[in-house]
Amino acid sequence: MKLAVLVNEGPYTHQASDSAYQFTKAALEKGHEIFRVFFYHDGVNNGTRFTVPPQDDRNLQVLWSELAAKYNLDLTVCIAAAQRRGILDEGEMKRHGKDGNNIAPGFRISGLGQLIEAGIKSERLVTFGD
Repeated sequence: MKLAVLVNEGPYTHQASDSAYQFTKAALEKGHEIFRVFFYHDGVNNGTRFTVPPQDDRNLQVLWSELAAKYNLDLTVCIAAAQRRGILDEGEMKRHGKDGNNIAPGFRISGLGQLIEAGIKSERLVTFGD
């Protein structure tokens, strides 16, 4: 089955990010295709490389990046939501005259059109968080 995943919550505010990661990992291990994981609202906070949780806590950003590398996942971060929360890639950094970027490995910034495309091209769009 071809699936798309929508993550609307940040990595340490609610269970939604953990559940989305576990669902995506399990689906891939069972042989399902994940067309795209789209991070929206506070979910974009999963895509910052500056996350530094305590040593005894899970690091969801690293887990997502590793999963993306292993399965060639498309981890897409909503540009508007990302900019509001200070998450920039190289292109947005230059466009806005900032002195650094913080997008995590395996993540990319794009628009809501990518979410629409994921919904159209997948058999199911599974949403995590409000």
